[in-house]
Amino acid sequence: MDFDRIAQGGMVLLGCGKMGSAMLAGWLARGVPASSVHVIDPNPSDWLRGTGVHLNTDLPPAPAVAIVAVKPQMMGDALPALQALGNGATLFISIAAGTTMARFSEALGADTPIIRAMPNTPAAVGAGISALIGNAHVSEEQMALAEALLAAVGQTVRLQDEAQMDAVTGLSGSGPAYVFHMIEAMAQAGEAQGLAPDLAMQLARATVIGAGQLAAGSRESAEQLRINVTSPKGTTAAALDVLMPELPPLMVRAIKAATDRSKELSA
Repeated sequence: MDFDRIAQGGMVLLGCGKMGSAMLAGWLARGVPASSVHVIDPNPSDWLRGTGVHLNTDLPPAPAVAIVAVKPQMMGDALPALQALGNGATLFISIAAGTTMARFSEALGADTPIIRAMPNTPAAVGAGISALIGNAHVSEEQMALAEALLAAVGQTVRLQDEAQMDAVTGLSGSGPAYVFHMIEAMAQAGEAQGLAPDLAMQLARATVIGAGQLAAGSRESAEQLRINVTSPKGTTAAALDVLMPELPPLMVRAIKAATDRSKELSA
């Protein structure tokens, strides 16, 4: 997508931690001029200082977009810096978990175009996925701009209702940690069968990474891919006889717990 609108009006990034830095790196790589980007961050990294963006300076009067990338508990202190941009043409994109569009409208003004997005940590390597939902003041052009910005760090999907964001948080937002724990558990199981710790971890990491790449590049469903590698009465079948009765209900409970916690944080 052409980022001329950002080049002309400018962009504001409030907060540049791990996720903010990953997005900024993606935008700069996609051609967003560093001179068009204004970053507000109280503890800028050496990398950020070297990007050429405007850092902790006066903001443009009407930037095309303002991205809020601070932690939810910092929102109350951070938002006042952007209040003057509300109720105008500036599009606000929030990637803060647990902060509803209604809360942003209260802080920024009832006529402010606001998009709520939930990326996940693989965005740091350009392999994330972000779910988006906008309020009634967001135009299709603005939604397309938000998708283009978030596409710099992975895939994007649109939601039909903001209430779906809690389930997205429970599934993809928190999901990388589940996969990391799976790697831990597989490695520990390998150790229990006599493998050295380093070897078990190497095998577990490579297996999960390879399976993910295979799933990403295949047109077949995850179910069919599982069937493809499961010989009747073979070793994989023996393991799945243990996993399949236990894992689906356990995952339902886990993602429900994360979803419920997201709802509590949004209340």
